[in-house]
Amino acid sequence: MLDQTPGASPVHKISPPGVPVIKQVNWGGLRTLYVKEVRRFFKVQLQTVWAPAVTTLLYLVIFTVALGARAAVPVGTTTVAFADFVAPGLIVMGMMTNAFANSSFSLLVGKMQGTIVDYLMPPLSTAELLAGLVGAAVTRAFVVGAALWVAMLLWPGVHVGMANPLAVLWFGLMGALLLSFLGVLTSIWADKFDHSAAVTNFVVQPLALLSGTFYSISKLKPAFQAVSHANPIFYVISGFRSGFLGVADSPVLFGAVLLLAINVVMGVLCYVLLRSGWKIKN
Repeated sequence: MLDQTPGASPVHKISPPGVPVIKQVNWGGLRTLYVKEVRRFFKVQLQTVWAPAVTTLLYLVIFTVALGARAAVPVGTTTVAFADFVAPGLIVMGMMTNAFANSSFSLLVGKMQGTIVDYLMPPLSTAELLAGLVGAAVTRAFVVGAALWVAMLLWPGVHVGMANPLAVLWFGLMGALLLSFLGVLTSIWADKFDHSAAVTNFVVQPLALLSGTFYSISKLKPAFQAVSHANPIFYVISGFRSGFLGVADSPVLFGAVLLLAINVVMGVLCYVLLRSGWKIKN
């Protein structure tokens, strides 16, 4: 800031230590971080977008061939074809796993390569840093989800027309945010790729595979139904599927509110840990 006194030479005023120069949201810095993270996964899109899409399509092919595309599956008070039942779950499962992969990568690689300072030194607040990382992860999730939806839309014997697009967007967003925040927590805690792989193999994949993606929980015994209802990803799958089929295995409104509450808690936890610098600044 320049001294505007008439006749005086311009003098640069330096803010005292600890007084922020950018007192509002640093939109330029936030946009730069977001674009950088999006470009990072787009540079290797064969690995980050198309490979997961092909893998998920293989799940669809294998399960529909093995179990029969037109086999009836009970959902709520009605039955639907198995291919139509499993397709939405596969789409949102692909979205969530890719959101986790993206958000768990940046800070972890920075810690391992000694480039974490590139995230800590720019004039970004903790909230802006978190928003940039999570925003890019959610973007990757929706890019993968869109690719899967278009592929399944063209796939013979599968119907993925949307009965409620708002439910599709909401539960897709909630699922992507949930795994994005989990990925950030993992990247803060992890010191090497083995730690991140452990969370993927022992937390993310079991929760995703045991969430009712490939089966209706109405076929399970009450004890196992209770376990499914304790899995937050179950509500993502059920709510996202209801956006396509118009029916769900669980109360849609309850799931929508529950996932929002969980994401708020996860977001606050990520913010607190990032702000403290735990395992990042030391």
